[in-house]
Amino acid sequence: METKWLEDFITLAETRSFSRSAQLRHVTQPAFSRRIQALEAWAGIDLVDRSSYPTRLTPAGETFHAQSLEIMGALQATRNMMRSHHVSGQDMLEFAVPHTLAFNFFPHWLMDLRRRFGAIKSRLIALNVHDAVLRLTEGTCDLLIAYHHASQPLQLPPERYEMLSLGQETLAPYAKADADGYPLFRLPPLSADRVPFLSYASGAYMARMVEQIVKHAPEPPPLEPIYETDMAEGLKAMALEGHGLAFLPASSVRKELKSRRLVSAAGGPGYELTMEVRIYRERPESARHVKPVARAVWDFLSRPA
Repeated sequence: METKWLEDFITLAETRSFSRSAQLRHVTQPAFSRRIQALEAWAGIDLVDRSSYPTRLTPAGETFHAQSLEIMGALQATRNMMRSHHVSGQDMLEFAVPHTLAFNFFPHWLMDLRRRFGAIKSRLIALNVHDAVLRLTEGTCDLLIAYHHASQPLQLPPERYEMLSLGQETLAPYAKADADGYPLFRLPPLSADRVPFLSYASGAYMARMVEQIVKHAPEPPPLEPIYETDMAEGLKAMALEGHGLAFLPASSVRKELKSRRLVSAAGGPGYELTMEVRIYRERPESARHVKPVARAVWDFLSRPA
C-alpha cells in the first residue's frame, strides 16, 4: 500500500476523469490506471465503475473515498506537527531535483550560486520528475529545479507557483569514438543497418523528449532499442562501453567530450532538442511557511543579471 495511490484515488474521485487525473498527477494515463488497479487489488474490491462516463465510484469506492480523505488529512496534520517541532533546519535550503539535473547541472549551478550569493546550507533530494514535482506541491521542499519544454510542461498552476529560468540544456545523440575518433554509431547511419539504441524507460520525462526528436527528425532514424533505464548516467555508462547510441544532456557529457571518450553521433542537423532549466517555488502568499534563506535566494535570483 502506498500513500500516492490514495492521492491518485482522491484526485480521480474529484475529477471523474482518468486522463485529467493523470495530468494532474504528472504521470501517463496508463501508469495512472495501473496505480488505481493496484489500489483496487490491495482493497480486494472494485472502487471505480468503468462502465459509466464520466467515471464514477462504486458504493465501496464512495466509502473508501471518505476514509482516504480522513487518512490523508491525519497524515498531513501529523507531518505539520512534526515539522513545527523541527526548527534546526530553518537555515537549510531543500531542493527537489530530477536525477539527470541532480548529477550534472545542479553541482555546477550551486557552486556558482554560492560564489555570487554567499555561503548557504543545502539539501538535495534527487527523484524522478513526478516525485520531484510532488515534493513541491506537498510543501516538503523549498525549491524545485526541473526541465521545461513546450511539448511537456509541468502542470503547476501559475497562480500558485512561480518560476525563473536558469538557462538551457541541449539533448543530443552521443556514442563511443572508434580508433580514428569517429562515432561507432551515428544518425543518420552510413549503412542500412539499424542503430543499437540505449533508451530511457517508457514514461520517463527524457524519453518523451527523445520522442520529440525522433518525431521531427529529417528522416525516421532506424533505432533498435537494446537497453533502457530511467537515468541518463546509466545510459552514458553503456554508451562509454560501446553498446550503442544514447541521447544525453550536454551537461552530462562535458568531461567525456573533452577526453574524446564520447563524441557527437549527429551526422547532420535535426537530431537535437533544447530544453529550458527552470526553478520553481510556491508563491509566498500561498505557502504555509517560507524559510528566510529560501526567500533571500529567490530574491537574489530574481534580480536582473
